[in-house]
Amino acid sequence: MLTLDAKPSAVPDADRRPHAVVIGSGFGGLAAAVRLGARGYRVTVLERLEQPGGRARVHKQDGFTFDAGPTIVTAPFLFEELWQLAGRRMEDDVALVPMNPFYRIRFEDGATFEYSGDVDAMREEVRRFSPADVAGYERFMQRSEAICKVGFEELGHVPFESVGDMLRIAPDLLRLGGHRSVYDTVAKFIRDERLRTIFSFHPLLIGGNPFRASAIYCLIAHLERRWGVHFALGGTGRLVDGLCDLIRGQGGSIRCGADVATIRVQDGAATGVMMQDGSWIDADIVVSNADSAFTYTHLLKGHRRRRWSDRKVGAARSSMGLFVWYFGTNRKYPDVAHHTIMMGPRYRDLLTDIFETKKLAEDFSLYLHRPTETDPLLAPPGHDAFYVLAPVPNLAGGQDWTRLAEPYRQKIEACLEASLLPGLRDALVTSKVTTPQDFADDFLSFRGSGFGLEPVLTQSAWFRPHNRSEDVKNLYLVGAGTHPGAGLPGVLSSARVLDSLVPDAHVVA
Repeated sequence: MLTLDAKPSAVPDADRRPHAVVIGSGFGGLAAAVRLGARGYRVTVLERLEQPGGRARVHKQDGFTFDAGPTIVTAPFLFEELWQLAGRRMEDDVALVPMNPFYRIRFEDGATFEYSGDVDAMREEVRRFSPADVAGYERFMQRSEAICKVGFEELGHVPFESVGDMLRIAPDLLRLGGHRSVYDTVAKFIRDERLRTIFSFHPLLIGGNPFRASAIYCLIAHLERRWGVHFALGGTGRLVDGLCDLIRGQGGSIRCGADVATIRVQDGAATGVMMQDGSWIDADIVVSNADSAFTYTHLLKGHRRRRWSDRKVGAARSSMGLFVWYFGTNRKYPDVAHHTIMMGPRYRDLLTDIFETKKLAEDFSLYLHRPTETDPLLAPPGHDAFYVLAPVPNLAGGQDWTRLAEPYRQKIEACLEASLLPGLRDALVTSKVTTPQDFADDFLSFRGSGFGLEPVLTQSAWFRPHNRSEDVKNLYLVGAGTHPGAGLPGVLSSARVLDSLVPDAHVVA
């Protein structure tokens, strides 16, 4: 096993604090480690890859720096709280820059919508597209605010461990239309089809189909308006580095190249982990930030599971897959925004292809990220760094990405060259792709999905894998595959849930 830390741990080997092992170093695992360290645990984070971050790892290639996964920060107070728990100030380690606009949304005909947190500017953008929808848009934002107060502010960090917990929020769910889809809720207030697209696409950011995702996820619109959309200078990887430094400062450690084979269970309780090399690591509690499906079907393989059996996991709906192309150019494209969402010619039918029939369509919608608009140091002087993401079917679609990846990349290249990036082919100087197969191979993601379970009502709150395992004592789950769900606010909140579930270290000792 390799250890991340170049310097020795601040805590000697004789440290007798209760030991918490965290499997996986995605944002959920790193946040859990900081919170447990602040509550008196000695924490060891085990990461099977050669760098921390999970989906938020960093690719460095030919002088370019590419964030592999998350590119925006919403609800930054969830990060700030972690620094405070470690006795530090986040602004001393990471600089967050507010984005304005949040996104530029571009339609097939070239029309664009500047999506921001400016109330007046947004009202005018809506009026420019459809004057008759301004009042409906404002009513939708009021609904989004009401949902956010319940679904995120009140319940995002609260565990759902019993049916009773779900029944208690049922009246609020019905009142706020949680049984409807996001798209249906938007359509209730807004008539213009392009505006319906603009205000319903948000579930795609957490792996959901807007035509199936519960209206509870309409909360994202208000969450972004209230706390803004930010970018970390140096890339999202700077947040990973900062959290790792907090863990080290608490006397914890992060081991990379440390591949966990199984969770050790004795008398119904987790007592540590066995590594792929056959060695054991004892623990008082175990926190899994691995994919929840992988946790139950592999890390607990052979252990009797009442709820998340192999059959139950197999019957669950997984989120879509992701095709991501990272590339750099030897020229600048100053007219391209930091975040651009390029809508293809189809909306509903394309999502049906991706989520339902699992067909790789000829057309696509794209998210184009140009971080060098905000931070030129992520590329060599005079160059631009990009990543472009296309939602695609997960591996249940049967696509052979070893054969399809390059032709699909070329199609995306041609689309970008014909629209936002003229001369792209001749300007390319570096290139790398990630497919759903890479998600399965690198992150052990079930079906190669990008976000774990699909966020539909019947896979939300109590219906998701619980943050405290129903079957194994002293085992806890964090990350996209558990409550409350995917996205940075979701995975950080999953670690926050542990505050009410895991006993303080002095109780365990």
